[in-house]
Amino acid sequence: MNLDEVATGQTYKIVSINANGKLMQKLLDMGFVIGAQIEVIREAPLSDPMEIKIHSYLISLRKSEAMLIKVEQCL
Repeated sequence: MNLDEVATGQTYKIVSINANGKLMQKLLDMGFVIGAQIEVIREAPLSDPMEIKIHSYLISLRKSEAMLIKVEQCL
């Protein structure tokens, strides 16, 4: 599933990132690497952007960027 489809409060692991060029570099620089664990903390009232916890810090991410990140739920 994509990151924009996940439930708030659950922990997920990044499986792949389907971005290119500067956007891919931006995501990598922010810590979105394969295998990283992430948690959706909350979403804005209109669902865009979403606040995500990754590598023990919080970051806001647009839904258009989140849909490029494939994740699987951690058990």
